[in-house]
Order: sequence, then structure tokens, then C-alpha cells
Amino acid sequence: MKTLCRIRDIYRAISEFEVQFQHEHNLNLNEGMLLCSLHTNGVLSSGEIANVLGLTPSNASKVITSTEKKGLIKREFGNADKRQMYFSLTKAGEQSITAIECDKVKIPEMLETFIEMEDADLK
Repeated sequence: MKTLCRIRDIYRAISEFEVQFQHEHNLNLNEGMLLCSLHTNGVLSSGEIANVLGLTPSNASKVITSTEKKGLIKREFGNADKRQMYFSLTKAGEQSITAIECDKVKIPEMLETFIEMEDADLK
């Protein structure tokens, strides 16, 4: 039971973080993570975006569409296969991600503990 209660608390912290993030940046958490992923990786296909964000292809498509409608990402046809679509940041997307400064986003205290543990594991 303790584990479920802890997961509930983590979920609440993430939900509160998303509300704050959306209020400050006019992006939901998945849209923000998409911008960070494209900023880090350059160009990604929709399948790669789904994998990076941990979403189903259907949910990734919704995030791509909403972010594209905001003018933050653009789609390009693949060179070898014109059916393949690739996504990258627009100038507005670059400006948005620069304004967000992914590494400086204020994280709820409860989640900070988990991030510190992960950072320690990576060292």
C-alpha cells in the first residue's frame, strides 16, 4: 500500500508541475518534452518521437499536431522515402525552447529527489 501511495504522490506532483508549466509556457508537458527532444536530437521521425516521449504512435501524433499548429515544429518529407515524415524545430520553436531552458525549469521538491537519484546513477 505504501508504494501505491508514493506513486499517487508522484503523480500529483507531476500534475501540479504540468499545470504550472502550461501556465508559464503555453505548452503541455508532452509538447515541452517534444521541443526538448528535437532541440537535443535535431530531426526525428514520428516513430522516433513516440519512442523518445514514451507515447503510443496515436498519442505522439496528437502531440506533433498540436505543437505543429502552434508553429513550433515543422514537417519535412524524407529524401529516400517521400512517405516518411521528419520533424524539426522552427525558429519559433527554437526561441520557445531557449526561453524554457529545460535544465532550469523549476521542479517540484518531491520530483527533485528522483532526478538527483537518476543524476547520481548516471555518474
